[in-house]
Amino acid sequence: QVQLVESGGGLVQPGGSLRLSCAASGSIFSINRMGWYRQAPGKERELVAHITSGGSTNYADSVKGRFTISRDNAKNTVYLEMNSLKPEDTAVYYCKINLYVTGMDYWGKGTLVTVSS
Repeated sequence: QVQLVESGGGLVQPGGSLRLSCAASGSIFSINRMGWYRQAPGKERELVAHITSGGSTNYADSVKGRFTISRDNAKNTVYLEMNSLKPEDTAVYYCKINLYVTGMDYWGKGTLVTVSS
Protein backbone atom coordinates (compact mmCIF):
# COMPACT_ATOMS: atom_id res chain seq x y z
CA GLN A 1 0.00 0.00 0.00
CA VAL A 2 1.16 3.49 -0.88
CA GLN A 3 -0.38 6.59 0.66
CA LEU A 4 0.04 10.17 -0.48
CA VAL A 5 -1.04 13.01 1.76
CA GLU A 6 -1.20 16.51 0.30
CA SER A 7 -1.37 19.71 2.34
CA GLY A 8 -1.01 23.45 1.94
CA GLY A 9 -3.99 24.37 -0.20
CA GLY A 10 -6.35 27.19 0.63
CA LEU A 11 -7.67 30.60 -0.34
CA VAL A 12 -5.18 33.25 -1.42
CA GLN A 13 -5.47 36.64 -3.07
CA PRO A 14 -4.11 37.26 -6.57
CA GLY A 15 -0.39 37.88 -6.39
CA GLY A 16 -0.06 35.80 -3.25
CA SER A 17 1.87 32.63 -2.52
CA LEU A 18 1.22 29.12 -1.28
CA ARG A 19 3.38 26.08 -0.67
CA LEU A 20 1.98 22.62 -1.28
CA SER A 21 3.45 19.48 0.23
CA CYS A 22 2.89 15.83 -0.57
CA ALA A 23 4.27 13.13 1.69
CA ALA A 24 4.44 9.52 0.52
CA SER A 25 4.41 6.53 2.83
CA GLY A 26 3.96 2.78 2.71
CA SER A 27 5.58 0.24 0.37
CA ILE A 28 7.60 2.80 -1.54
CA PHE A 29 11.17 1.48 -1.62
CA SER A 30 12.39 4.01 -4.18
CA ILE A 31 10.56 6.84 -5.92
CA ASN A 32 11.37 7.78 -9.50
CA ARG A 33 9.41 10.78 -10.68
CA MET A 34 7.28 13.02 -8.46
CA GLY A 35 4.89 15.55 -9.87
CA TRP A 36 2.02 17.94 -9.42
CA TYR A 37 -1.07 18.08 -11.61
CA ARG A 38 -4.15 20.26 -11.41
CA GLN A 39 -7.74 20.15 -12.52
CA ALA A 40 -9.88 23.25 -12.77
CA PRO A 41 -13.68 23.04 -12.90
CA GLY A 42 -14.83 21.86 -16.31
CA LYS A 43 -11.31 21.19 -17.51
CA GLU A 44 -9.09 18.15 -17.89
CA ARG A 45 -6.31 17.37 -15.45
CA GLU A 46 -3.02 18.86 -16.59
CA LEU A 47 0.62 18.58 -15.64
CA VAL A 48 1.93 21.48 -13.57
CA ALA A 49 5.47 20.29 -12.88
CA HIS A 50 7.48 17.16 -12.28
CA ILE A 51 10.89 16.32 -10.89
CA THR A 52 13.04 13.24 -11.40
CA SER A 53 15.02 11.43 -8.74
CA GLY A 54 18.09 13.25 -10.03
CA GLY A 55 16.48 16.64 -9.64
CA SER A 56 15.63 17.44 -13.25
CA THR A 57 12.47 19.48 -13.51
CA ASN A 58 9.82 20.24 -16.10
CA TYR A 59 7.09 22.89 -15.92
CA ALA A 60 3.95 23.78 -17.79
CA ASP A 61 4.43 26.99 -19.74
CA SER A 62 1.66 28.66 -17.76
CA VAL A 63 3.58 28.36 -14.47
CA LYS A 64 7.19 28.81 -15.57
CA GLY A 65 8.93 31.49 -13.54
CA ARG A 66 6.21 31.45 -10.87
CA PHE A 67 6.16 27.90 -9.51
CA THR A 68 9.05 25.82 -8.20
CA ILE A 69 8.97 22.08 -7.60
CA SER A 70 11.39 20.42 -5.20
CA ARG A 71 11.70 17.13 -3.33
CA ASP A 72 13.21 15.77 -0.15
CA ASN A 73 14.16 12.18 -0.84
CA ALA A 74 14.85 11.42 2.81
CA LYS A 75 11.28 12.40 3.66
CA ASN A 76 9.67 11.02 0.46
CA THR A 77 8.09 14.43 0.05
CA VAL A 78 7.54 16.69 -2.92
CA TYR A 79 6.82 20.41 -2.66
CA LEU A 80 5.33 23.02 -4.96
CA GLU A 81 6.15 26.63 -4.17
CA MET A 82 3.60 28.84 -5.94
CA ASN A 83 4.20 32.58 -6.26
CA SER A 84 2.44 35.39 -8.12
CA LEU A 85 -0.74 33.35 -8.11
CA LYS A 86 -3.46 34.19 -10.59
CA PRO A 87 -7.20 33.43 -10.57
CA GLU A 88 -6.61 30.98 -13.41
CA ASP A 89 -4.41 28.93 -11.06
CA THR A 90 -7.55 28.00 -9.14
CA ALA A 91 -7.87 24.21 -9.22
CA VAL A 92 -7.59 21.02 -7.25
CA TYR A 93 -3.90 20.13 -7.13
CA TYR A 94 -2.88 16.47 -7.12
CA CYS A 95 0.49 14.93 -6.51
CA LYS A 96 1.63 11.82 -8.32
CA ILE A 97 4.60 9.55 -7.77
CA ASN A 98 6.12 6.84 -9.93
CA LEU A 99 7.98 3.95 -8.31
CA TYR A 100 11.18 2.42 -9.67
CA VAL A 101 10.51 -1.17 -8.61
CA THR A 102 6.97 -1.61 -9.95
CA GLY A 103 6.76 1.24 -12.44
CA MET A 104 3.35 2.06 -11.01
CA ASP A 105 1.88 5.51 -10.51
CA TYR A 106 0.08 6.62 -7.36
CA TRP A 107 -2.10 9.69 -6.91
CA GLY A 108 -3.00 11.79 -3.91
CA LYS A 109 -6.58 12.82 -3.20
CA GLY A 110 -5.96 16.46 -4.05
CA THR A 111 -5.89 19.79 -2.29
CA LEU A 112 -7.94 22.80 -3.37
CA VAL A 113 -6.23 26.06 -4.26
CA THR A 114 -8.49 29.07 -4.75
CA VAL A 115 -7.08 32.37 -5.97
CA SER A 116 -9.60 35.13 -5.50
CA SER A 117 -9.96 38.60 -4.08
